[in-house]
Amino acid sequence: APGRRGYSGAGAAEFLHRSIVPTMHYQKSLPRLPVPKLEDTIMRYLNAQKPLLNDDQFRKTEELAHAFEKGIGRELHEQLVAQDNQNKHTSYITGPWFDMYLKAREPVVLNFNAFMSFNPDPKPEYNDQLIRATNMTVSAIRFMKTFRAGYLEPEVFHLNPEKSDTEIFKKIIRFVPSSVSWFGAYMVNAYPLDMSQYFRLFNSTRLPKLNRDELYTDEKAKHLLVLRNGNFYVFDVIDRDGNMLKPSEIQAHLKYILSDNSPAPAFPLGYLTSENRDTWALLRKNLLENGNEEALQKVDSAMFCLSLDDFPVKDFVHLSHTMLHGDAANRWYDKSFNLIITKDGTAGINFEHSWGDGVAVLRFQNEVFKDSTKTPAISPQSQPASVDSSRAVQKLDFKLNDALKAGITKAKQKFDATVESLSLNLIQFQEGGKELLKQKKVSPDAVAQLAFQMAFLRQYNQTVATYESCSTAAFKHGRTETIRPASVHTKKCSEAFVKELSKHSTEELQNLIVECSKYHGRLTKEAAMGQGFDRHLFSLRYLALSKGLALPDFYQDQAYARMNHNIISTSTLVSPAVQLGGFGPVVSDGFGVGYQVQDDWIGCNVSAYPARNGKEFLQCIYKSLEDIFNVLKGKKISS
Repeated sequence: APGRRGYSGAGAAEFLHRSIVPTMHYQKSLPRLPVPKLEDTIMRYLNAQKPLLNDDQFRKTEELAHAFEKGIGRELHEQLVAQDNQNKHTSYITGPWFDMYLKAREPVVLNFNAFMSFNPDPKPEYNDQLIRATNMTVSAIRFMKTFRAGYLEPEVFHLNPEKSDTEIFKKIIRFVPSSVSWFGAYMVNAYPLDMSQYFRLFNSTRLPKLNRDELYTDEKAKHLLVLRNGNFYVFDVIDRDGNMLKPSEIQAHLKYILSDNSPAPAFPLGYLTSENRDTWALLRKNLLENGNEEALQKVDSAMFCLSLDDFPVKDFVHLSHTMLHGDAANRWYDKSFNLIITKDGTAGINFEHSWGDGVAVLRFQNEVFKDSTKTPAISPQSQPASVDSSRAVQKLDFKLNDALKAGITKAKQKFDATVESLSLNLIQFQEGGKELLKQKKVSPDAVAQLAFQMAFLRQYNQTVATYESCSTAAFKHGRTETIRPASVHTKKCSEAFVKELSKHSTEELQNLIVECSKYHGRLTKEAAMGQGFDRHLFSLRYLALSKGLALPDFYQDQAYARMNHNIISTSTLVSPAVQLGGFGPVVSDGFGVGYQVQDDWIGCNVSAYPARNGKEFLQCIYKSLEDIFNVLKGKKISS
């Protein structure tokens, strides 16, 4: 009904929906992220080190770990707990984690920014660049307005949706005071998630500063930033009364930008956001002193960055390159996100990682996809409004001196060289997925991770530090925890498949897979409950350094450094809105693995630099999945 969607006089819906439970209803009563017991952390750490070390190395690491646990580690842990008790409004990881991201000096693109691409609109004629850009922009503005008005449905993880995801439950819970509302949800097996990151989705940018960047948000700004052909355009999408511009006017302005045939700038400013952060900070200072303050202010405060690319997407590999880095002339990597739409209407999001994690971005993508495909603001028959776009749209001009021109040229050279050396490859394993694995009572995620371990062993004959990201959004100001998928179980199982196939019956191999699945399930549950070891050890190290203490021996152990040199870095997502996602390797001799386990197939997107062969790794993953599935089906396999 119109009343429910909140229609403005213009007839376009201003909101996605109006939740009867206010958006931030649960935020106050969310449980706090626990600081694990030190002895648990040390035990989990040693369990994760075991498959990576030989007996002598392990003994040495074990000694250092137990000495740390009894000595300086205990003191640091007690200080961390005391500090945490004094800061009940947040979590112990918040400060150190923001610092970790904002103090990093490497370029954000490829090192930190990730991408997720949208599925195409199910109605082919809606995948036209102008139509899709208009519809997605309108849906994004609706999301922003819905969130800011407190109408966005709270993010809740339902373990028993029949009980908790109902109108009756919502009608009751909205009257439960915010200070205890979480417990009401918990009673029906529903877990509200932290939404403290959401406000940074809009009007936000990471500003380069020497030594430590800053996050900047200006919620009063009403304009959108559009990049096309390396040129910068802005126009207001919200009027004086806070109402959204008519979709037909947004369409007219975007059409105007798409038909502007201004040449590409000789020195495209976007490249600066791909630079080392200190280099970029100094160049930005120069930009500001050179009379570009107003133009930069427009860029930084814009609601988000819409990047319109002038070419169609050829295939999935081209799609991944386009969304992960693309042409830096047509991106502003520092914005909280770039919404990228190519000539053929393929859309994706590239997001900066310091302000938030995949959870907030994924919710945004799900809502925008649903809204823009189910209730699109304009159709292929819609006519753009007859407005004077040349007055409404402002093209930004930047004044560049020789130092800035040289800086852009150098940034471009570096960027092009890095991108040139990056390989992206994909596979789709079509012989089964989640459904079959659940029938066989094994965890789908555990099987995917086991395949990565098996593949690396097959290719390089070793077991290496592996990282799987796990959200801790079930806690106030939670971020992520690490699951360590390489275990003594995966090592034993991988060796049986890769090296000792003839020695094992199919049934023994099945049992080894089940062992891996049980152990991985336990690690996943622990991580989601804030009971991993990585963030805890990270925070203790951060505390020691912030107190000016000498770095404890435990942290100077080569095994500790190796564990944090994540050669296989992995992240998974499954969503009706997302076609695929990916990110760059986190170390120069590593793999970045984005994967999804669907009902009847498994997709894998691997990034690598020349030190590693991503194509071969994917072939080994495919072979591993094939072997695992055949064994689970009771078939005999050959090496």
